[in-house]
This record gives sequence, structure tokens and C-alpha cells, in this order.
Amino acid sequence: MCFSLKVAREGTGGDLPYRMAIHPGGDGLICSMPKSCRWFDWDIQRADNLSLGLRSSERVLEPLQDVGQQLALTFNNEGSLLAVGSEDGKLRVFKWPRMEISLDEANAHASVKDLDFSPDGNFLVSVGSGPCRIWDVSKSTSVASLMKENDEIFGYCRFSPVNDENQVLYITTMRDQGGSISKWSTTTWKRIRSKRVVRDPVCAFNISPNGKLLAIGTIEGDVLIVSSNNLQVQNVVKKAHLGLVTTLKFSEDSRALLSASMDSRVRVTIIKEEKKSGLSLWIVILVLLIAIAVFYAANNGILPLELNST
Repeated sequence: MCFSLKVAREGTGGDLPYRMAIHPGGDGLICSMPKSCRWFDWDIQRADNLSLGLRSSERVLEPLQDVGQQLALTFNNEGSLLAVGSEDGKLRVFKWPRMEISLDEANAHASVKDLDFSPDGNFLVSVGSGPCRIWDVSKSTSVASLMKENDEIFGYCRFSPVNDENQVLYITTMRDQGGSISKWSTTTWKRIRSKRVVRDPVCAFNISPNGKLLAIGTIEGDVLIVSSNNLQVQNVVKKAHLGLVTTLKFSEDSRALLSASMDSRVRVTIIKEEKKSGLSLWIVILVLLIAIAVFYAANNGILPLELNST
């Protein structure tokens, strides 16, 4: 675990920040408040020591004023689209920075819990009550509904960051037995597999930039690192936080994980590389040694060597 001093602070008055999304091009960040969304600019001071701060912007996001609590915010990779999902189930996609509406769905879900764009920006996934929905961004229409199994409850969603034929969609689910991760094909939108990874409810989820790792945060404050390939848990940090985990973010090199919690702490965990087991190699060597020993003993009359003649 790493510790750091606070480098910047920006007050929001009586408004309690709920969710935020950082613009990938470095423009600033958007933050959802109880009734509206506010824009913040980066405050970069290039003196002897480069410092990065945050300041409230004079820019007003008119379409997101007095619209109620927005539970999900995300930009596409290019920073040209902004998707927002509200507590009342409304889903909207805006062209950034003009804030022109591209998709406006009043009843996408009873309540929108999470959103994520595909790496190429062609698709948007939304999670809420009921099925998970896939949206074609260019056509502004829903193209698929991913159905739950039995008593599943969908939680959070992330596309794999690599845009190739092996691209998949990861969704967290909850059942009585605990939290699971499911993998879905992005061509057929069919479920590939599901695996239970934790007992406690999942309250935060993310994927590493290299696509190899998944991170899960629980209501008990635990943080788990999971292999995206086989969904095996690689590392568990018990009680990483005193309260439920609210957000997770990998470093750009995928070697560190930042986690934040309602305990008002931010923690950075260095990810240990998975040690590859040499067990299979030793088994092969052992079998070869046994075979050589048996052959030697048989040829020297130590063991009887029977040959069947025809």
C-alpha cells in the first residue's frame, strides 16, 4: 500500500459529489451533484514544480441542470461523447463539447446504475434493474438485451479495452451465494461463462488498461484482483477500507490499483505479478527420470523384462 499527501482540494459548497468522469483529452472532469452536473477545469501551475489542481469552471452544462441525481457518467475513448444515466431511469448521450443530444431514452431502466462505451465507441452498455441493454450509438437504438439467469441482479459493466475479435463484455452479478462475474460475446451478445468470485455484495468494478485484470470492491471494504481470462482470483486485500468501496481505477501500466471508500480514504495497492507454477515441468522431469531408471534396471537384469513373442 502507498500513502501520499493531498495535492489539491476543491470545495463544492452544500452539493455532495456523487459520481465523476474525467475527460480523456484532459479538458477537465464532470461531477454529478444531487440535482445537477457541474464541470471542473484542471488548474495546472507550471512554476519550478509542476502542480495539478482543480477549480470550478464558469461553464454551465445547461442540459444537465435541474435534472435530478445522475448515477452514471462516462466519456467514450475519444472524448467526443458523454453518456449520463439518471436515478429515474433516463439515459442520454451528448456530443461533446457542444452538448448536442445524440440519444435520449426516457425509460432505459427503472434506474441507471452503470454505463460503459466499447473501445471503438460504437456501442454503449447500460445496467439497471431488469436486463442489461446494448445500444448502437450511431443509430441511437437498442440492439440487444442481455437477460438475467434465475435470481441474478446485474451490477456493473465494462468492455475489454482491446478492440479485436476477442473483445468481450464483463458484467458483475449478485445472487444469494455471492458476487459473480459473467463474460459476454460482443458479436452474438451471448453469455460465455460466469464464475462466483466473492461472498459479499459487489459495490465497485473496473478493468485494467491492458485488459488482463479485473478489480472488485465489496461492501465489507475488501478489494480483489481477478484474472480476466479465467476469472480466477489472483489477489485479495481484506479490509482494504473500513467502509464499502466506492470506486476503483488501475494505473495506465496496470501495475497499481487505486481504491476509494466511504471511510474518506484513498488507497493505492501495488499489484503483484502472478507467479507461474513450475509444477507441470517437474512432473514431466519426474516421469522421464522414472522411465530412464526402469529401462536401465530392466536392461541390467535388476527387473525382469518380459517380451511377448509371436
